[in-house]
Amino acid sequence: MQLVGKRIDKTGAGYVSLTPEDDEDMWHLYNLIQVGDRVRAPAIRRVQNVSATGSTDSHRVRLTLTVEVTRVEWAPAVSAGEVGAATDVANANNAPVSTTGLSITGPVIVENQHVRLGAYHTLDIEVNRNIRIEKADGWDSVALERVQESCVPGRGAEVAAVVCSEGSAIFCLLSQHMTVILQRLEVPIPRKIAANSSVHEKGLAKFYSSLYASFLRHIPYSNSSLRAIVIASPGWVRDAVTDFIMAEANRTGNKTLLSVRNKFIKVHITSPHVHSLTEVLKSPEIVSQLKETKFAREGIMLDKFFKMLGTDEMRAWYGPDHVQLAADRGAIGTLLISDELFRASDPTVRKKYVQLVEDVRQKNAEVLIFSSMHESGQQLNQLTGIAALLTFPLDIEVVEAEEREAKEEEERKKLEEDEH
Repeated sequence: MQLVGKRIDKTGAGYVSLTPEDDEDMWHLYNLIQVGDRVRAPAIRRVQNVSATGSTDSHRVRLTLTVEVTRVEWAPAVSAGEVGAATDVANANNAPVSTTGLSITGPVIVENQHVRLGAYHTLDIEVNRNIRIEKADGWDSVALERVQESCVPGRGAEVAAVVCSEGSAIFCLLSQHMTVILQRLEVPIPRKIAANSSVHEKGLAKFYSSLYASFLRHIPYSNSSLRAIVIASPGWVRDAVTDFIMAEANRTGNKTLLSVRNKFIKVHITSPHVHSLTEVLKSPEIVSQLKETKFAREGIMLDKFFKMLGTDEMRAWYGPDHVQLAADRGAIGTLLISDELFRASDPTVRKKYVQLVEDVRQKNAEVLIFSSMHESGQQLNQLTGIAALLTFPLDIEVVEAEEREAKEEEERKKLEEDEH
């Protein structure tokens, strides 16, 4: 994402102008823009002209509109098998391709010669086109942090993964905030029968050949930002796939692919599905390579939370009310919170979570904002979207009893004051 312009005063009022460049930038915008914000972006509008004779003529006009947001819609990326040939060509050249959709609907609030004030319009946000965002309630710390993160130069996919089994493969790219499924490959392989094993071998050969072609088309192995290429599978398939890729690279003289041989990491997983990427990110081989990255840290801490929940539940709390109680007592060591909570339609709910994040950080605790476009974020969402690892044990029942007593005491004092 490119930061085109920014003017925000001490109260948080002001605007930010950005230029999205890829799918991950679109995801950042989806998390930044909320109902009530003012958004200015390019648009195409059909305009009708009425001549002196009464005949009408309509044509499409490209213009820039400013709307007050009433709805924000996100359409996730489709897999590469479903997009057109142009996308395949771009991927083959390792160019960034946006296959997501971001639409913003609302009434027009700045006068335009082609569109009357108050007319509703849907802005379809496009890559490489400027968008200006002005916050209705001002820019809070979480929104400003996301702007800063999205504009870090050199950001991009850091891990490529091929999750496979015999006859199937899923090609994925993992960046700081997204897991993008590029293609799902399915090749039927006949069962191995002693009398006719050649049919099975032909099926395997076809699968490996198709997998190699898809690997070259979708995995940007020549990108310097790519830290690891993971081949993950149950059983022995990962070894056979890696050996075939290297053998084909040798046979075809693909020096670029051979030069990144050291980036290939083979990882065992229990099932050949996308959710197994959480297993991949927890494996020692990956942790040592990616310990500095945001999404790897999230996966490690979520795993630590689940283990703590099983062994010492007084130091692993989850749920908005319980986590708030732990924060009030200064007990949080690490706060795990999903970005989905900051997209609440009610501004007061977002403010509550923003305040919680700021309070926890002021006490020098770690805050991890999980992306719900990663498997770890989706797992956290199933657990209410918020959890905390505590620095010291707290009994939930005791804390809740203390809260009830404090509330009853407050009500009693209030009654006494009213009587006097």
